[in-house]
Amino acid sequence: MVDVAVIGVGQTCYGMFPQKSLKDLFHEAAVDALKDVDKGLDPMEVEEAYIGSLSTGGAQLGNFAPLMMEASGMIGASSRHIENACASSGFAMRDAVAAIASGRTKIAVAGGVEKMSDLPREKNRLWLGVSGDVEWERLAGTNFAGIYAMMARRHMYEFGTEKEHITIAAVKNRANALANPKAQFRIPIDLERAMNSSNLASPLSISESCGITDGASVIILCRADMASNFTKEPVLVVGSGGASDYVAIHDRPSMTTLEGTRRAAKQAYNMAGIAPKNIDFAEVHDCFAIAELLAYEDLGLCDKGDAGKFILSGATARDGICPVNNSGGLIAKGHPIGSTGTGQIYEVVNQLRGRANTRERQLMNVRYGLTQNVGGSGAAVAVHILKAVG
Repeated sequence: MVDVAVIGVGQTCYGMFPQKSLKDLFHEAAVDALKDVDKGLDPMEVEEAYIGSLSTGGAQLGNFAPLMMEASGMIGASSRHIENACASSGFAMRDAVAAIASGRTKIAVAGGVEKMSDLPREKNRLWLGVSGDVEWERLAGTNFAGIYAMMARRHMYEFGTEKEHITIAAVKNRANALANPKAQFRIPIDLERAMNSSNLASPLSISESCGITDGASVIILCRADMASNFTKEPVLVVGSGGASDYVAIHDRPSMTTLEGTRRAAKQAYNMAGIAPKNIDFAEVHDCFAIAELLAYEDLGLCDKGDAGKFILSGATARDGICPVNNSGGLIAKGHPIGSTGTGQIYEVVNQLRGRANTRERQLMNVRYGLTQNVGGSGAAVAVHILKAVG
C-alpha cells in the first residue's frame, strides 16, 4: 500500500453568504489550497477529485463535481460527487486516500461545499430531514434535534450524565471559536446563560445545536514519496476508516453508541498502528453537544459511560490532555454540511504544521490528530488519523 500525504489545504470562512454561489465558495477554497502548496502545483496535475455535498435545495444535482472542477481550474480531472449526508466530504477524503494508497493515482483532491443560506429555515429542515429515516422517523414527526435529544436523555438515564455535562461541550466550543477567524459564531456564551437558553428538544437547547452555514473546503493529497516536490510541510494520512449503521435509531441495539464510529475508528487505529491514548487532539462531529460526548466514548478517548466525567475534568479543553474541537466544532465553527469533513482535516493539518491562525489556539507538541465525521444520526461515519512529519 502506498503512503499518502496532504500537501495543501484550503477553506473559506464559515457563515451566511447569500451573495456567493456554490462555484464562488468552492473556487475560494480551491485557490486557498493551491496557494498552500508552497512549492507550487499546476491544477491540471490533479488526476482524481472527490467532492462532498448534500446539494441542499437541489441546486446542480447533476454533474456537480465537474462544475466544482470548472470553478477551481482543475479541468480534466476524473471527478465525482460524494453524498453521505453530513459525512459527505469525510467519505470524499476516504476515497481520495484510497485512490492514492492503491497506487492508481498520484495526486487527488478531496473537498466539500454547501450553500444553505439560499433556503428559508423550513426548507433547510426538509433537506436535512431526508438524511434520516423517512419511512418511520420522519413520518412520526421527529427530526435530528429530537433524535439526538432521545440519545441524550437515554445517556443521562443509563450513565447518570447531567445536563450540565452536555452544555459544557457547547460552551467550550463557543469559547474555542473566539480565536478562529474562519469560525461562524465568535460570540462567547457562559454556562449559566447556555443552561437557560431556549429549549430545542429537551434536554437539548438552542445553545447546544449547530446552525445553518455556507462554506467550502479543499484538501490536496499525493503519494508521500512525492510530497517533498510540492511542500516543505507535508502531513501524513496514517489512518482511514469508514462504516455504516442502521439509519433509524429504533433499529440499533443501543441509542447511546454509534457503532459506525466504533467500527471506523477501529479501522483507522489499526491502519495507523496506534491506540486512542496516542491521539493528541481531535475534531469531532458535534452537530448537537451530546454527539461530542458520545464521540469521546466511541473513539475510545474515555470509557463507556464516562463522557460526562471526562469533559468535567477538563480533559478536552484547549489545555487538556486531549483537546477536542479546538476550532469551535460544528456548534461554533459552523456546519456547511458537505464541507464539514474536509473542514475538519483543514484544521488538523494546520495544527500539526504549527500553523493555526493565532498563537492562542495553536496546540503545542502535537503529533497525531483525529477527525470524526458523522452522517445523520450515525448512519455513516468516516474517521481519519493524521501525523506530523518530523
